[in-house]
Parts: sequence; C-alpha cells; structure tokens
Amino acid sequence: MTTSETPLVQVLDASGRFAPSASAERYLPLIEKISDAELEQFYRDMVSIRAIDTQATNLQRQGQLALWPPSRGQEAAQVGSGRAARAQDTIFPSYREHAVTRIRGVDPVDIIKLMRGVSHGGWDPTDPKNGNTRLYTLVLGSQVLHATGYAMGLAFDGRSGTGEVDRDEAVIVYYGDGASSQGDVHESMVFAASYQAPTVFFLQNNHWAISVPVSTQSRVPLVERSAGYGIPSVRVDGNDVLASYAVSRVALDEARSGEGPRAIEAVTYRLGAHTTSDDPTKYRGSDEEESWARRDPIARMRAFLSGKGASDAFFAEVEAEAADAAEDLRAHTVELGPPSADKMFDHVYSEPHPLIAEQKAWRAAYEASFEGGN
Repeated sequence: MTTSETPLVQVLDASGRFAPSASAERYLPLIEKISDAELEQFYRDMVSIRAIDTQATNLQRQGQLALWPPSRGQEAAQVGSGRAARAQDTIFPSYREHAVTRIRGVDPVDIIKLMRGVSHGGWDPTDPKNGNTRLYTLVLGSQVLHATGYAMGLAFDGRSGTGEVDRDEAVIVYYGDGASSQGDVHESMVFAASYQAPTVFFLQNNHWAISVPVSTQSRVPLVERSAGYGIPSVRVDGNDVLASYAVSRVALDEARSGEGPRAIEAVTYRLGAHTTSDDPTKYRGSDEEESWARRDPIARMRAFLSGKGASDAFFAEVEAEAADAAEDLRAHTVELGPPSADKMFDHVYSEPHPLIAEQKAWRAAYEASFEGGN
C-alpha cells in the first residue's frame, strides 16, 4: 500500500479552511461539540509551547542547557492528543512531548532541570499536579514497553472496561518514526493485542529519524505496522489540531471501554533539528522545509479561528501570554542551582536501604575529612 492510498483523517486543510476528508466523517459529530473556548485553548496551547520551545533552544545555545529536543512543527499532534486524554488516563512521553506534558500540569522548568543535568527525572510522576505523566525517556522506544505493561495492569485490576467513562482508565504512549523500527515497540504491540490492553500507540511521524528518512525505514505507511498486529489503526493529519483531538479522543475512549489497543500515526514534520546537537541542513533541503512550513499547524489554526470571527485582540493576548511564559522559563532556568549530593542516594530504592544509608554516611564522612569540610 502506498502513502497516497492510505486514508488520512483531515478536518482543516493547509489554509485553515474547514474541509473534512472522507475518512473524517465519523469524527464530525465530536468536532461539532467542541466549544469556541476549547478551540481558542487549542490555539493558546500551541502558541505558548512554541514560545517556550524557542526559548529553551536559545538557552541551550547560550550554554544554559546540555541539550534540547525542539518540538517546532509538531504542536497540533501533541495539543490535540493531549487535550483528548481524560484526567484519569496515564501519559507515557518520549522526550519531545513538551505540549502534552504542559497540558497535563508538568512545569516546563522541570523539563529544563532534566536537560540542564540538575535532576535525574525532572518531576514526580506520582504527584497529582503532574497529571499521571510519566518521565521523559531517552532510551528509544522503551517507554512503549512501560506503557503496555502498565495498561495490562489496568486491565488485570479491573480499572478499564467497566463501562464507567469517568472511572475507566487508558494509556497513551508517544513515540516517533525512528522508534517505530525498534523491537521494543513491536514487542509491545504483540502483548497489547494479545491481552487487549487499553493502550493508544501515538506515533508522531515527523519524517526524519535524526538523519534517516521514513522512506528508508519502511516501504509502507507506518500505520500499517500496528495494523499488522490486528490493532485498529488510523492515519491522521498531525498538523491539524482538530483532527488530532478527535481521532485521539475516540481511540482513547474505545481503549478504556475494553475494546483493546488502538494506534494512531500522526503525519507531521519536524521543522527544527532533531536536538540542538543536530544539523538538519546536512541531510535535507530547504525546499522540503519550506513546503512543510506552509502547512504550519499554528498558522492553520489561526486562519480557522479568524474565519470564525476571532479578534485581533485575542491573538495579541495569546502572543503576550506566550512571551510571558517564555520569559518566565528563562528567569527560572538561570536561577537553577546544582542539586544536593544526597540526591544520588535518595531514589535508588523506594524504601530505606541499609547499604545505601551506609554509602551516604561514608560520603558525608569523607567530605568532612577535608579541610573546611569540602
């Protein structure tokens, strides 16, 4: 099957015009229920996270961070799916889901802590304020195994499939086109399908696994990989926030209701570098980048809202909010100090352990033996 033969769920075209594709028809009743306030929130989310993302990239260039993985261009896929998840759902990100984590309540400064090297994880995934959001995973594809195992546990414990929509839980896990070639991802799909685990596999196909194009990785659309395991799979325009929201909401509701796993391929594009250590000019041309820039998800949503009557004052307000969020990130980043040395002992085990206590005491005594205690 070629890409052109694979249905693509799209609600807004590249110009922001409401033009649902044939495969989007089943989602239109859900989209029609989205309030104007929610539509505006989608736009706020995308604009704010891009400003934060740009600021973080600048901070890395200025030596404040060791690394930063930009998400520019992928905002619609993330905001749509992030807003589609219910409060009781659990999120398993990779390392680029800045919009999703912020929507769930994670402070972007906690991501900065990880990328600055002053935290081992960034945030506490068990703290309710973080919205059941697991930690970023830098080991390619391993979070998909974690998500599937967690979802299997939900099924075993009767926390899904009961018919109580406000109580039943599901899992959504994010990974990229590069990770889709990892064995961990395929093993996860085997188990998710076998145990009908309430898992939504959300693949962000941004077309480049660092410098390797999707055309090299797969001879068929990536959505066919999950479909091959018997998992109902949908291909969506990842630069269309309305389509991303609707497809994700339906998939999550089906998974949590006991219908088994679902998979989504969000076709989008990484407008920036893979990380700040990457130079995309070495492997892709400006014509390709310009072509995708014309399909920018934020510009598309702005055009749609303008057509619905959104005012210049609204857009100015959103820009100001985004600028404030970015400046707040900068201010908090430069204030971050080094962590306490005790941190290396605090989270080795979930409960106190005599060996760790002994090692911690030895370190303290060793440091105290130096003149001045240093």
